[in-house]
Amino acid sequence: MKTLVSALLATILLAAPLLAGCSAADAPALEPIPGSITYGGQPRTKLTKSPIGSAVHNDFYDQQGQRVYETYILQPDRSLKLVRREIVPDFPQ
Repeated sequence: MKTLVSALLATILLAAPLLAGCSAADAPALEPIPGSITYGGQPRTKLTKSPIGSAVHNDFYDQQGQRVYETYILQPDRSLKLVRREIVPDFPQ
């Protein structure tokens, strides 16, 4: 039993540096597409009543007719940062 625990602990300790390199910060920033809230720049109106860090959701159809779901996070300067985009078919295969 001690050998199994030792082997498991060693595996976790060896894998930790590899997993640390996999973060959302390393991912390239999402660029707005037609239909995105921030396409063409930040919106003119500011979200003044929403708390900083709030999630804002947007869904629309892109130019190919695919359904797009986007998530934005409200930044301290009241701008929106696009953090997630999911493109899903209307009719799953």
